Amino acid sequence: MCRTARSPPQRSGADVAVTASPPLDTARRPPPIKAVPVRHPGRWLAVAVLAVLAAMLVNTILTNDGFRWPVVGEYLFSGPVLNGLRNTLVLTVLSMAIGIVGGIGLAVMRLSPNPVLSSVSAVYIWLFRGTPLIAQLLFWNFLAALYPRLALGIPFGPEFISFDTNQLINQFAACLLGLGLNEAAYMAEIVRGGLQSVDDGQTEAAGALGMSRSQTLRRIVLPQAMRVIIPPTGNETISMLKTTSLVVVIGYFELLTSVQRIYSTNFQTIPLLIVAAAWYLALTSLLSIGQGFVERHYGRGTSRGPTGSRLFSRAPEQGTATG
Repeated sequence: MCRTARSPPQRSGADVAVTASPPLDTARRPPPIKAVPVRHPGRWLAVAVLAVLAAMLVNTILTNDGFRWPVVGEYLFSGPVLNGLRNTLVLTVLSMAIGIVGGIGLAVMRLSPNPVLSSVSAVYIWLFRGTPLIAQLLFWNFLAALYPRLALGIPFGPEFISFDTNQLINQFAACLLGLGLNEAAYMAEIVRGGLQSVDDGQTEAAGALGMSRSQTLRRIVLPQAMRVIIPPTGNETISMLKTTSLVVVIGYFELLTSVQRIYSTNFQTIPLLIVAAAWYLALTSLLSIGQGFVERHYGRGTSRGPTGSRLFSRAPEQGTATG
């Protein structure tokens, strides 16, 4: 018996209705969002208030004759003021050098496993941070009242060489001792915080490679800690520039002392104080720019940006969606 295959029945064009279905992504696409910009009325109010205050400040600066801007221009580059400015810069540089070197030594002593070194460093920091800087300046300036002569020799034995204290510690030396030794106490804590910020695994890895403690500190720990140490050190440098004005208590001739001597004779107090403030602002601005370059240098190789960008960075506000 033979069977023949039957073909499926053919449908005419009238029986078949062809409908074109939309693409899958088009069918699932949500309706368009109508974005409404976010309004910030508080910002515009703050801008208006600041604009009014700025206009008031400019108006009083230009119209108040008490500022006496011609007098400011006359003494801004005068010889006594520039001499005082030079002494201020010298005091700042040398005092910060003493403070940084002493601070590194004190920080290493503070972190030392030797209890004697750690205790000596702790007592030093406690003493110099716990007493006013003006009192320290006066102490060093009048050290001759306590020790008229300073000698070097064998303890409780013969003296090899001695000095007159008044000749050895003059006003300049008293300023350096007061400012530098005080700064060393603060720098010690800054450096200690920077050293402790480096992971202990770095020290362990350096020890496994056979490096000594001093080599590990110089080549491994300290270069990495500089990223943490540099910002507060820059702040301390700027602060030291202004702190040098305290040496006026012992009569050393620096920027503020120079303007005080001038206005004590011509009674132009406000213009001369503006001269000093202008120089301090100019120098602190330059130091701030230099600090930024140094921070950028030691921050290479890290993914961190400026502090402000990390704290306040977020996705840009496109608006609120209503739909």
